[in-house]
Amino acid sequence: MESLRKPRRQGLASLIAIAELNPNKIKASHIGFVLGPRINAAGRLDSALVAYELLTTEDERISGKLAQELDARNYERREITHQIQTQAKQMALADDPDVCLLFAAHPDFKPGVVGLAASRLTELYYRPAIVAHQGEIFTRASCRSIPEPEFHITKALDKCADLLVRYGGHAAAAGFTVHNDNLPALVERLKGIAEEKLAGEDLRPNIQADAKVFLVDLEPSLLDDLDKMQPTGYGNPQAVFVTRELEVKRSKAVGRDGAHLKMVVNEERFTYDAIAFNQGHWINQIPPKIDLIYTFERNDFNTRFPYQLNVRDMKPSGIPD
Repeated sequence: MESLRKPRRQGLASLIAIAELNPNKIKASHIGFVLGPRINAAGRLDSALVAYELLTTEDERISGKLAQELDARNYERREITHQIQTQAKQMALADDPDVCLLFAAHPDFKPGVVGLAASRLTELYYRPAIVAHQGEIFTRASCRSIPEPEFHITKALDKCADLLVRYGGHAAAAGFTVHNDNLPALVERLKGIAEEKLAGEDLRPNIQADAKVFLVDLEPSLLDDLDKMQPTGYGNPQAVFVTRELEVKRSKAVGRDGAHLKMVVNEERFTYDAIAFNQGHWINQIPPKIDLIYTFERNDFNTRFPYQLNVRDMKPSGIPD
C-alpha cells in the first residue's frame, strides 16, 4: 500500500489521476473497486494488451492516453454488465421466480463479464447463479454461490463431471465448459442439486455486526484506529457497526435508474451522511425510524461532510433482526 501511494510507474500515476484519487489516501478498497476494475476492463472486453502497455510505459503522454482508454473501457464494461444482468435475470426467473439456482446463457453475453453479472444476481437474490456465453459448439459459464454450508458450487459441479468438458473453482465461484448437446441435461441436474440442498431454506443473507454504537461514538479518531487494520478484504473484513432508531432527515435516489440511496440520518444532535448502494428501492418506503448496519468511512469527495456511513442493510426500527 505504501508503494502504491508513491507510484514509480508512470502508468499507475496516470490511472490514479484519471480515477480522481488522492495518492496519499489510497486504500485496499480503491484497488478492488476503482483501480483494479479499470485495469481488468481491457481484458474483459478485448485484449489485456492496453493494460500491459499502461503498466510498462515510461512516457507520460502515452500513459495518459492509455489511462483514458481504460477509463472509457471500464465505463463500457459497466454498461455491458448491466445489460447482461438485466437480461439474465429475466431469463433465469421466467419460468419460476422461486427457483433455487439461477441460470442464463445467450450467444450475445460477453464472456469477459458473465462472472460479474452472475455475482450481481447472487447478491440480489441470494441464490447460486450461473451466467454463460453460448457459442456454436460450446457454452462457457461463470458461477457464483452463496456461502457454505448452504451451497458449494464446485461440489455441485463435481456431481456433473460426466457432462462437462472442463471445470474448476472453489466454494464461492467456479467456471465450466460444456458441449451444447449436454447443456439441457446439465442445467436440469444442477437445478435438481440446488433444489435438494436449498428447498425450504430461508434464503436470505446474514450480516454480522461487530458492535452496536451511537452516532456520537463515530469520532474521526475511530477511523485512525480502523486504518491500522488495513488492508481489509477477504479474511480480514472491515469493522461493521449497527445503530438503531435513527431519523432520516433527507433521502434521494441516485445513480443509474435510482439504483442507490443517499440519506442524511440523525440521532439527537449528531448527523451523518449515509450511502446505501443498490438499495434505491427504499426511496418511497422509508419509515420514520430506521436501524442501519454499516461501515464507517471517509468521504474524500465531500469536503463539507468528510465522513459517511456506508450502509450494508437497513430496516424499520422495531422489527426483529
